[in-house]
Amino acid sequence: MELSDVWFVLIAVLWTGYLVLEGFDFGVGMLVPVLGRDETDRRVMINTIGPVWDGNEVWLLTAGGATFAAFPEWYASMFSGFYLALLLILLALIVRIVAFEWRGKIDDAAWRRRFDVALIVGSWVPAVLWGVAFGNLVRGVALDADHQYVGSFGDLLNPFALLGGATTALIFLTHGAVFLALKTDGDIRHRAARLAERGAVATLVVAGAFAVWTQVAYSVTWTWAATTLAAAALVGLVVATRLRREGWAFIASAVAIVGAVVLIFGSLYPDVMPALDPANSLTVDNASSTDYTLTIMTWVAAILTPFVLAYQGWTYWVFRKRLTAEHIPPHAGLTFSGSVS
Repeated sequence: MELSDVWFVLIAVLWTGYLVLEGFDFGVGMLVPVLGRDETDRRVMINTIGPVWDGNEVWLLTAGGATFAAFPEWYASMFSGFYLALLLILLALIVRIVAFEWRGKIDDAAWRRRFDVALIVGSWVPAVLWGVAFGNLVRGVALDADHQYVGSFGDLLNPFALLGGATTALIFLTHGAVFLALKTDGDIRHRAARLAERGAVATLVVAGAFAVWTQVAYSVTWTWAATTLAAAALVGLVVATRLRREGWAFIASAVAIVGAVVLIFGSLYPDVMPALDPANSLTVDNASSTDYTLTIMTWVAAILTPFVLAYQGWTYWVFRKRLTAEHIPPHAGLTFSGSVS
């Protein structure tokens, strides 16, 4: 296996980590208006992800940096072709960060409502647009011989990509509901569990349709294993949510996301950005950096990655306990991004 192939796999792993971990962050933000009946509920919800959301976003930064260094032409073509969509995602992520950091700065109900809206929008927009972006990558885009995108923004809103957006939105929504049921107790836990049960069924239908369409139209034989894995995990998610087994439900939704990423990247390979005209496609060979660059990147990743994983694992271990309304002090409206207020 060439180093370019290794880094294609590593980038897929980074996206897997991002979508599994940031996926439930998005889901929690998306559910604020649904499960957050009062200020205490909303603070409990936000504080479940308070200690970890910023660490989860590091996976996106690392995936983007790895793509830029390992496949600079892929990075350039993708960011020029998907410029508007990726700009909307970036703005939504910035708005979401501001909502986390500023929501509790002033003890005023109107102030908090404004930042609740920012959190909701900043969660829904990426949840949908990531699916649209990956759908277009799998389907192929209009690239010319210089690997420049020559289509329009409207071309990206095709039925297959929109189904991909619906898939990511639903699976993140359900993933977030399962996470809330796993991380809270009391009334909000039960309401999150009921919502997760209903969301699991909808996710099974929509994500199943997207996976089958991807497999039949754009993929190869071996990725049937990934499609089967994702389907089995979604069925397991439905069963686990009905039995109120939050831990198993969370594992099932995470495995479903893993299966989806394997299906997407397996459908791409050996391309990294397929073109509607296959002659213009970017591949792991023609889009990669030099072997010297990839060698240095490999050594750096091998040395630093264990420390990053150990630190993030330690963070989840420290903040592993369930939260309830009793953990929320009644005298202030503060919600901190790094600790339970």
